[in-house]
Amino acid sequence: MNRTLLFARSLGLRAFSSEVPRIEKTVNSVTLLGRVGADPLKRGTDEHPVVTFSLATHNNYKYESGDWVQRTDWHRIVVFKPQLGESLQNFLKKGQRCLVTGKISYGEITDQEGKTRLSTSIIADDVIFFSNQ
Repeated sequence: MNRTLLFARSLGLRAFSSEVPRIEKTVNSVTLLGRVGADPLKRGTDEHPVVTFSLATHNNYKYESGDWVQRTDWHRIVVFKPQLGESLQNFLKKGQRCLVTGKISYGEITDQEGKTRLSTSIIADDVIFFSNQ
């Protein structure tokens, strides 16, 4: 092994040359069960529609005093699958319970004022919605 590859590895970097890269298994899986925060919105183009909606999940915990507190987390759900997005637009409504499976994605969004901010989204592979009864 040459000195450049040894140096790269000593820094924790992977350097590929004529070596066959090692393919390793990774997992990026998210499952959320919660309530829809607002009716799904269609964005993008007709050729590449993107449907987004917010989902609230919560955790209950108890203080030493005995008081219970509920903490709500809001998740941004993004749907790229055209048929799934269309179904969500037709049937999923604010306040409805749903189960989302997908993967987490981190990125940056530039707002209308031109400011860049960090974004965390759940890219939905499947959404199961429950009737409001």
